[in-house]
Amino acid sequence: MKILITGAAGQLGQDFQKLFEKEGIEYISTDNKAVYKKLDITNLDEVIEFAKKIKSDLIINCAAYNAVDKAEEEWKTAYNVNGLAVRNLAIAASEIKAFLVHYSTDYVFDGEKGAPYTIFDTPNPLSKYGESKYLGEKLLSQFYDNYALIRTSWVFGKGNINFAKKVIEWSKKYEKISLVIDEISAPTYTVDLAKATWEIIKHRARGLYHISNEGECSRYEYGRYILERIGYKGKIEKAYQRDFNLPAKRPKYSKLDNFGLYETVSFKMPDWNDAVERYLKEIGY
Repeated sequence: MKILITGAAGQLGQDFQKLFEKEGIEYISTDNKAVYKKLDITNLDEVIEFAKKIKSDLIINCAAYNAVDKAEEEWKTAYNVNGLAVRNLAIAASEIKAFLVHYSTDYVFDGEKGAPYTIFDTPNPLSKYGESKYLGEKLLSQFYDNYALIRTSWVFGKGNINFAKKVIEWSKKYEKISLVIDEISAPTYTVDLAKATWEIIKHRARGLYHISNEGECSRYEYGRYILERIGYKGKIEKAYQRDFNLPAKRPKYSKLDNFGLYETVSFKMPDWNDAVERYLKEIGY
């Protein structure tokens, strides 16, 4: 099997590389970082040419524009990377008949349901970032049918910037940390997400999936759990979304229901607490 990983420098891309190296599986990785092969996924001709050259059986798209607040101003960039580039990959995959895996987000939902979102719920994004990811979902299904589309939430891993890392950095700088209590979802460890995705790939189980670690928590509960385990001695305060006045609106409740994952490939995601414990051990805490 020939595997292409786009966005390989990101935290999910790095965990896929670790997984494949452990399994002895060869892959080609691309990103805009110097250590990887260059591929501009926003350039359709370049993507098609690259895909035809390597003739991969599997494309895993880990590339994304994830700057939620910046996307309100840089919406064209967000729409290009999260939307049009997905169309490009779908067209290229169709040319070489490759199985395509793409990731979306809980931010495609408005958070008003009041219960976990299933694969049957209709997206209604609140932000330009959410809109750009939803655009990618729609273009993927319009241009190709041999794919797995995976929505996930609050992704964290060793290889990149994420909320967990931010909380740890704040603990080194501040004696008081304020965390939001009215934003609820589930953290998702990239190690677990890569393993779950690999099961989908091995089964060639096409379609839409929701994959996040089990359980749910607020940003406050998530952050407090980390701070307590790293021995933070400062004060942890509760706050609300409105206190920070951020440019992009975020769903207040966007927990994803993993229904369909175990039923299809018999893989159950671990609880988010367990995932955080393993992550902290991985980074040396």
